[in-house]
Amino acid sequence: MPQSPTDPIAALGEIDPRAIDESALVELLQDASAAAVDGVDLSGLSPEQFARLVSRSSVDQLNALLAHADLRETVVDEIFRRMSEHYQPDHAKRSHAVVNWRIGADEDLLAYQCELADGRCQVTKGSQHEAPTVTITVAALDFIRLTSGNTTAPKLVMARRVRLAGDVGFAVTLPKLFRIPRA
Repeated sequence: MPQSPTDPIAALGEIDPRAIDESALVELLQDASAAAVDGVDLSGLSPEQFARLVSRSSVDQLNALLAHADLRETVVDEIFRRMSEHYQPDHAKRSHAVVNWRIGADEDLLAYQCELADGRCQVTKGSQHEAPTVTITVAALDFIRLTSGNTTAPKLVMARRVRLAGDVGFAVTLPKLFRIPRA
């Protein structure tokens, strides 16, 4: 019988969420947080492992995870930290754009700004540009599913699960500017 990894992040990358309940997924992340010096370090998960974890987790499991403000922020922070690595500037039709992201509900809102310029994606947490190209407001669950390739922007727009303000045409092309991992 293979031994399970002692590293909580390694265990998270290998777990099949379908085999555990809602609280067990939260406990795994909390264990990883307790083992880390400054909170959970999700950088040990590959984008594909993260996408697999999200795709195999039930909505109830993901909502249980997102109900913990510290874990929700850690997961969303890690996604934004990786955006510059996944940016594909050769797909951009404009040389400069600013995207204000508003993740979650008003009382638990996480705000980020992505500036796409000079072939780079620069993310600033907590910042909101006064005149962005577009502002995207979306629930944390939908954002995590979108950025892990487990739903699409058109589906979210059609279901009215995302609010767009500004250049909607640019917002529609935004997913093409990033390499979105697949499970």
